[in-house]
Amino acid sequence: MKRIKKIIIALLLIFLIGGIGVSSLVGIFFYNLAVNANYSKEIVYADHNGDKLRDDEKWLEKESSYTESYIESNDNLNLHAYVINQNNNTDKWAIVVHGYGGSGKLMSAKAKYFYEMGYNVLIPDLRGHGKSEGEYIGMGWKDRLDIISWINFIVKNNPTAKIVLHGTSMGAATVLMASGEDLPPNVKAIISDCAYTSVWDEFSYELETYLNVPTSYVLNVTNIVTKLRAGYSFKEASAINAVKKSTVPILYIHGDSDKFVPYSMMDKLYSATKSPKEKLTIEGAEHSNSDLISPYLYWLTINDFVEKYIP
Repeated sequence: MKRIKKIIIALLLIFLIGGIGVSSLVGIFFYNLAVNANYSKEIVYADHNGDKLRDDEKWLEKESSYTESYIESNDNLNLHAYVINQNNNTDKWAIVVHGYGGSGKLMSAKAKYFYEMGYNVLIPDLRGHGKSEGEYIGMGWKDRLDIISWINFIVKNNPTAKIVLHGTSMGAATVLMASGEDLPPNVKAIISDCAYTSVWDEFSYELETYLNVPTSYVLNVTNIVTKLRAGYSFKEASAINAVKKSTVPILYIHGDSDKFVPYSMMDKLYSATKSPKEKLTIEGAEHSNSDLISPYLYWLTINDFVEKYIP
């Protein structure tokens, strides 16, 4: 009997160790797929590349007189941004934040609109993107602190700056997550274009919709790997929790045909927001292309919104 008991215990240990090994491999695989900045993200957004339907770099590269700036993040990363100043001095600033797997250059078209509205524009490369350092993608959570560092960079050089934050997709989640922090009073308005409610919610949706895998299991093991390697968890990376604490006015924009970040997430974020808020639905727009589908309505709404807080 003792021998049988020992055999059973040994088998259970082998099964347990094997299970842990398999779970580790699953977690590492999905971490590399979604979070590791050194792995291609084409498979993640191959069918949702709204940012790639336009020649966004043209204005920034060929027509603007941009300069490049660098700051150091709270965890000692070298972060990069493009800065376009107005010819005449102004206190009006727009920080325009790109999405997952993109770069600041892809925000050129949106930056151009803000520039033409009379704003100085700062376009950051989020950590792990473009010219910024970083081994992992922050999914907005780590990036929120980086955006605050860029805000402080502007305020240090222009103490009377009046700042609007604009983000698309992960960039939108980033500015919303930043809204829950103790922002300088210089930040007057926030524009969120197709943000997700939380990283957990977004990854759950993607796994269920596109991969048809055991969502809870995959997310939990990947969450452990992400916490160990990137220092954050999918549940704490929550835009919806942040906007409950926000005091900055927020404009939400979302296309009702978005299949990458569900349109329903906009109403959840809007309902949770305690600060002054507005929302705009762009009919027929898919992920991150609302400004292409209905540019006049998109920019008219933004202009009317920001003028209330930055005359």
